[in-house]
Amino acid sequence: MISLIIPVFKNAENICPLIKAIEELAEHFRGELEVVFVVDGSPDESFALLAAKLPSVCFASKLLLLSRNFGSFSAIRAGLAAARGPFFAVMAADLQEPPGLIKKFYELLSSDKYDVIIGTRESREDPYFSRLTSSIYWRLYRKFVQSEMPEGGVDVFGCNDQFRQHLMQLGESNTSLVGLIIWLGYRKALVPYRRRKRQIGRSAWSFSKKMRYLVDSIFAFSDLPIRLLMFLGMFGIAISVLFSLLVFIARIYGIVTVPGYSVTVILIMFFGGLNSCGIGLVGGYLWRTFENTKGRPNYIVALEQSFGRRQTRS
Repeated sequence: MISLIIPVFKNAENICPLIKAIEELAEHFRGELEVVFVVDGSPDESFALLAAKLPSVCFASKLLLLSRNFGSFSAIRAGLAAARGPFFAVMAADLQEPPGLIKKFYELLSSDKYDVIIGTRESREDPYFSRLTSSIYWRLYRKFVQSEMPEGGVDVFGCNDQFRQHLMQLGESNTSLVGLIIWLGYRKALVPYRRRKRQIGRSAWSFSKKMRYLVDSIFAFSDLPIRLLMFLGMFGIAISVLFSLLVFIARIYGIVTVPGYSVTVILIMFFGGLNSCGIGLVGGYLWRTFENTKGRPNYIVALEQSFGRRQTRS
C-alpha cells in the first residue's frame, strides 16, 4: 500500500476537484491507497468540507487537524507519522503537480531499487514574476546551501518506510524538510514533470516565506554566515591598514589639518556595522540552538479521524 500525504492550508476551493482527482488515482491502485489529509490550522472551511466528503469516497483516508498553523513541512511530518505505508508520497492540495506522479513514485519504490523519489520541475505554467523569484530562490539555494538540490527545487517526493523512519528521527526546529531529504542521502531517483497552472485561489507560499525558509536552510545546512563574517573581518582589517597608510602619508605631507578625524569616523562606522552584523549572525545560531533545546513538538494534532473506503459496485 502507498500512503499519500496532503497538507491543506487555505484550499477550500480545491477540495472537490482534489477528491475527484484522488478517486481517479485510487482506481489505479485498486484499494491499495491511503490518503492522509493534514489541515494545517487553515482558517477557511477546508476541514469541514473534508470531514463531510471523506466518509463517502472510494479510498481509505485519515483527516488530521493541527491546533494551529505550524507550516507545510510540519504538516507533512504529521502526515508521515500517521500514515501506515510501507510506501509514502507527498502531494500539494492545489493540484499543480499531476497526480499521475504518484503512480511513478510507487512503481520505482516497489522495485526496491530506490529509497526516495524526488519530483523535479522541468517547467512551470506560473506567472512570470513567480517563475522569476522561484528561479532566483533555488539558484541561491543551490549555490550557498546544498549544491545537490535539483534545479527546480523539491515540492513532491516519495519514500519507503526505512527512509521515513530516519527522516522522522530528525526533530530539528526551524529547519528545512527538503534539506533533510537531500542530507539523508540513500538511493535516490529524480522524476521530471511539468508543473501545471494553478486553477483556483492563490498560493500561500509567498516570497517572504521563501526567504525565511532560505535563511533557515542556510543556518541549518551551511556555515556560510560564519565564513562571510570572517571574510568581512579580514576585509575590514585590510581597509583599516590601507586607511592607516593614507593617514600616515597625509600627515607627513601636511594634508590632514585635523589629525585622524575623518579616518576615525569612517573606521568607527565600518567596524560598528561589522560588529552588529557579527552579533546578529551569532544571535541567529544561538536562537536556533535555544529553540531546539526546548524540546517542543514541531506540530500538535488537535483532532484525528479515520475513514474506510466506500465499496463500489463492479
